[in-house]
Amino acid sequence: MKLLSLALICLSVSSQIPASLDAEVTLTKHTLTLKNLLKELDSQSGYTFSYSNRIPLESEVTLAKKQGSLRYFLDLISSEYEIQYKTANEKVLILREKRKKKKKVKQEKATISGYVTDAATGEELIGATVYVQELETGTVTNAYGYYSLSVLPADYTLILSYIGYQRQTLTVPIEEDQTLNIEMASEEVQLEEIVVTVNQTVPEVQEMEMSTAKVDIQTIQKMPALLGEVDVIRSIQLLPGVSTVGEGAPGFNVRGGSVDQNLILLDEAPVFSSSHLLGFFSVFNPDAVKDIKLYKGGVPARYGGRLSSVLDVRQKEGNTKKFGLKGGIGLISSRLLLEGPIQKDKSSFMIAGRRSYGDLFLRLSNNEDINSSIVYFYDLNTKINYKINDRNRLYLSGYFGRDVFSGAVDGVRFAWGNRTGTLRWNHLFSDKLFSNFTAIYSDYNYELAFSENSGDATLEEFEWQSGVTNRNLQADFTYFASPSSTLDFGVSGILYDFNPGSVTIRLADEPPESPLEIDKEHALEAAAYISHEKKFGDRITLQYGLRYSAFMNVGERDVFAYENNNPSPDNAVVDTVSYGAGEIIKFYDGWEPRFSLNYSLNQATALKVSYNRMFQYLQLVSNTTAATPIDLWTPANRYIRPAIVDQVALGYFRNFRENTFEFSAEVYYKQFQDLIDFRNGAELILNENVETELLEGEGRAYGLELLLKKPRGRWTGWISYTLSRTERQVDGINNNEYYPSNYDKPHDVSVVLNYNINKRWNASANFAYMTGRPMTIPTGRFEYDGIVVPDYTGRNGARTPDYHRLDLSVNYEPQPKPGRRWRSSWNFGLYNVYARRNPYSVFFRPNENNPNATEAVQLSIFGNIIPSVTYNFTF
Repeated sequence: MKLLSLALICLSVSSQIPASLDAEVTLTKHTLTLKNLLKELDSQSGYTFSYSNRIPLESEVTLAKKQGSLRYFLDLISSEYEIQYKTANEKVLILREKRKKKKKVKQEKATISGYVTDAATGEELIGATVYVQELETGTVTNAYGYYSLSVLPADYTLILSYIGYQRQTLTVPIEEDQTLNIEMASEEVQLEEIVVTVNQTVPEVQEMEMSTAKVDIQTIQKMPALLGEVDVIRSIQLLPGVSTVGEGAPGFNVRGGSVDQNLILLDEAPVFSSSHLLGFFSVFNPDAVKDIKLYKGGVPARYGGRLSSVLDVRQKEGNTKKFGLKGGIGLISSRLLLEGPIQKDKSSFMIAGRRSYGDLFLRLSNNEDINSSIVYFYDLNTKINYKINDRNRLYLSGYFGRDVFSGAVDGVRFAWGNRTGTLRWNHLFSDKLFSNFTAIYSDYNYELAFSENSGDATLEEFEWQSGVTNRNLQADFTYFASPSSTLDFGVSGILYDFNPGSVTIRLADEPPESPLEIDKEHALEAAAYISHEKKFGDRITLQYGLRYSAFMNVGERDVFAYENNNPSPDNAVVDTVSYGAGEIIKFYDGWEPRFSLNYSLNQATALKVSYNRMFQYLQLVSNTTAATPIDLWTPANRYIRPAIVDQVALGYFRNFRENTFEFSAEVYYKQFQDLIDFRNGAELILNENVETELLEGEGRAYGLELLLKKPRGRWTGWISYTLSRTERQVDGINNNEYYPSNYDKPHDVSVVLNYNINKRWNASANFAYMTGRPMTIPTGRFEYDGIVVPDYTGRNGARTPDYHRLDLSVNYEPQPKPGRRWRSSWNFGLYNVYARRNPYSVFFRPNENNPNATEAVQLSIFGNIIPSVTYNFTF
């Protein structure tokens, strides 16, 4: 007889007529399994059911009649099996009949566990709080919506809360191990969009984590956005400690780190480029996203491979209850999502697509050079999930996105894109031991091509392609020892393939030449980690862990040897060493300790401290101020060592007026080792001796982050301020003295306000101010062959003008007609309201009227007000 775990079906918080045990029930069959019988009683009676692990749910039950009262069927089951039933708060708890046992000196604990899901869609809720009122303790669901609590047998009051969902209070008698799957109903919100917010379900002062920002499914569409495109990355940049080099710059910078120092995960698959349209939009379609969390410090031991942050993005699984669609039509792009059950309550699908159509408008131009140009991006998100049984679930997800630029004037073609695939298996070894096994594929490739045309004949074409691919296997485990003790551990292995570049040249009327290729690089990264979170009484929570990582740069590849074993333009190549396939060229490894401590002064105030060391074995090689999609990813090898960071942070957290206001202040210090930078005048593209253009050095970053947030009420929003410095020191640059990094911005202020005017109208405003970024200016000039050439010496010794911008938006959502599922809303926005010409860069050139004089020229991406309108819908 197969024993299955308990499933609690359809917990609802909506008001209804009190259920009665004398209510009439009509079954579909005379013979059915005990599990299906209980499901039918659940769906028809007005009660919700939970079942003990020890109940023989797969046993067949033969009934004399299909119609009768709920009490009749429960009494029948009770007399047939060694079970008893109890009712409480319109719930029926089925327990195995107690047998007389010898008295035990020590009472054993019982474990209650399960998944917390959305009642309307079946989506697992990440970070939902399960709080035991009598014990004044609780837990939160993990990244897969699972929770587990071990308590002494008794009747308990469980309080469940999650931002955007109705709070639930359940009275549950716990006498033995049982599984309690809980469904939560969402609050009446205008649209399920994305909002940047610190998790409100547990006051932040009580959370273990610090230096984190959680992005939940909520109402960020109310916030002003460029051209009406809701953008997760741009919203994150409004938080303290997060910035960008400038408008139109890809990626983001966290606490003095470069864009390549952010580990960006989409369903656990790494994404190497997070931007569309050269940084104006992110690759994350808001309709397809379920949860986003950013770690700026105190990074858990399960994450590694980057120095500055982890952005963990989870896609929706798809609605297991009913079919639905949602989307939007904007000025720059449109999007559409379809989701629904494949087998109700057991499997579902989600597919979402988005495409810009700027290239379609270009065709309307009368200028042949413009109407022949192509500029667009697209992305496709997919996911399928299947619940095998209560202990096993499978998930298969993928992402496909690309940007394409093609100019008719100069024949330039420029394209890049990501592809990811993730296969996950969630397995419960027991109610306390949760596991997740994952197979991951990620590919990022980019190309640059140009041609010269004469009439209809192509005289010459040049095409360059490059990219990086990885394949990853990992296993993660969580052991819920008790409400005050949780253990995480796991292992992973990643295989990398790097293509530094291959060039194909085609000449008219001649066969194409063989591609010119720089040797590909291959590498293997392995890691193992363990982490323990322990609560000591009501005041102290400690999390400590250790991660071990190893990196092997392997063949097949040829490696140059230089004079004095020093790769530089002044040292010639003296030998070439050939390595066979799989042969280790260079091996690196290291230990990465993690530590966090939360000390609660009281229920509203806490002090937190954290420390983490992290290794980064891949670095982005770029000699531009803002990284571009065609910059090279290069692994640690014989001449490039892995970068290392040590970060310590201290924080003060305080809630006011019953959590109406939240305040936090954090200070941090980061010390970097073995960062790479480029020599003056470096040539990085298609350079088979790229190591000769690079230098290694150290860096430091430190700062203060302040955040005042109002998460509730008609007025919501936050004010953030960051005071920071980030500097580098590299021998051979800036006279070997520290110099500001490209993303050093001492002052950064963001204000986000949202006002609910009424049920239909909502108004929002964003204001951003930041210090201008560093730039290198000429300190002199010289004349060469009649041309005045500026002389640059010190690195980043000046700054562009300060940046500031105001954005406004209004959202209108007409009230839906009774009984209709179709809902819609309009978003009207103004970006850069007072038409500020913010500097993107400043360059220097001889004055046209006086060639002997050098003038500075400011380049601005936007100098006008950018209006937008977007129509959103859901069904």
